[in-house]
Amino acid sequence: MLFKALSAAVFGIDAYVVEVEVDVGSGRMGDFNVVGLPDVAVKESRERIKAALKNCGFDFPNPQSVTINLAPADIRKEGSGFDLPMALGILGCQGTFFGKPLNGQLFLGELSLDGSVRAVRGALSAALCAREQGIRSVVVPEANAQEAAVVEGIEVYAIRSLPQAVDLVNAPESFKPVQLDARALLAEAAQYPLDLRDVRGQQGAKRALEVACAGSHNIIFLGPPGAGKTMLAKRMPTILPPMSLEEAIETTRIHSVAGLLEDARGLVGTRPFRSPHHTISDAGLIGGGAMPRPGEVSLGHNGVLFLDELPEFQRNVLEVLRQPLEEGAVTISRAALSVTFPARFMLAAAMNPCPCGFFGDPSHECHCTPPQIQRYVSKISGPLLDRIDIHIEVPSVKYKELRGEASIEDSAAVRERVVRARSRQLQRFASEKRVYANAQMPPKLIRKYCTISAEGEKLLETAVARLGLSARAHDRILKVARTIADLDSAEEIAPRHLSEAIQYRTLDRTYWA
Repeated sequence: MLFKALSAAVFGIDAYVVEVEVDVGSGRMGDFNVVGLPDVAVKESRERIKAALKNCGFDFPNPQSVTINLAPADIRKEGSGFDLPMALGILGCQGTFFGKPLNGQLFLGELSLDGSVRAVRGALSAALCAREQGIRSVVVPEANAQEAAVVEGIEVYAIRSLPQAVDLVNAPESFKPVQLDARALLAEAAQYPLDLRDVRGQQGAKRALEVACAGSHNIIFLGPPGAGKTMLAKRMPTILPPMSLEEAIETTRIHSVAGLLEDARGLVGTRPFRSPHHTISDAGLIGGGAMPRPGEVSLGHNGVLFLDELPEFQRNVLEVLRQPLEEGAVTISRAALSVTFPARFMLAAAMNPCPCGFFGDPSHECHCTPPQIQRYVSKISGPLLDRIDIHIEVPSVKYKELRGEASIEDSAAVRERVVRARSRQLQRFASEKRVYANAQMPPKLIRKYCTISAEGEKLLETAVARLGLSARAHDRILKVARTIADLDSAEEIAPRHLSEAIQYRTLDRTYWA
């Protein structure tokens, strides 16, 4: 007898419908075959399903053979989410559902040996796929219920065990779909434990941080150990604009596929802050694997990727950042497939000015020789440095600032100005595709929106000549100046805006010239 159920498999961060075809019939006694390019986790489901059926009081069709096909058969299937639909298909072949078809529901879930249903990865992507394909309801483990219920337009049912799934099919009227207000959930989840008020002193660095967040510019902090570089970077998400529901869903999809979504939490409500260790590999940073998984650049999508001790990263690891920094996405190609993950993040980096960390610090003596300093800072290539819009020195905090009163201005006050500046940019780029902030402006838009006066032209020409800036650095200065003008609610870029923007490139001359 043949019975069919629907499930879903994840490819990248997207999902596609998988038809689980179960045939129970004559054949070699005890045969249990799964076909359709299953991976090891799917093949091992045979033992989990047998034990779950037995321990829940259901019969396994012995001595008949069982053949399960996962269609389409030409795409590799991975993960344990097919356990539940395969078990239901076996039960359907034995008449458990009284001839009821399962083509209007999509099932996901990993079975434990006692028949309970465990959480799986990618439930949100599966729910989105079900809505696109016109499937009316999705049945998921209880731990994935809120995540899937974020999707409007479909019914989501939460189950805890295989018998409960059987009851749902036989008596759906006794179950109620999960009700969830996604916007209320987002507002509840958007809470940050940190605040910019915690950082003492560093007014110049805070101003640079505000400019960076207002225009989505990449930023690098240079300063001695203990100056507060990491503290500043960790508070960047607190002054970025609040996440929209669309951004939250997109971010949640990535974290769900990576298996990093917190249990029973439906949405990632705060902007991600990823801080990988400098020993990370290039595959760990941009993603990889036989079936590619998202890396740190994708996990930081819509948030901040912070690279502390930047020169300590392997050079080949830093160079792979070029594509995601420019395109906002990363493509991973294998012999049989190619996957694209979103990677639109703000890059924040921190480094010491020299190996010992005290070059230029008036309070400590630097023991590094000029060749040592040059070798240290030259680990960061010019092309990568050109893609970092703002360079800011973070000096040691003086005792009076450290012991004085905390800063009056908190993250909420700075965020208000950042949101106003971003609103101006959204209006400016309303007709443009894939441009939402000044940092994303291509050369065509830079010429259109970054016009400067004759005085500004002379100032910029002098800066480019003296600092030896590249064409890319020239464009970055104009973008940052446009952001500073937006913070001032100014329509035109004034010479004072250009001066501040040029100030954020002086490290080109100090360290890399």
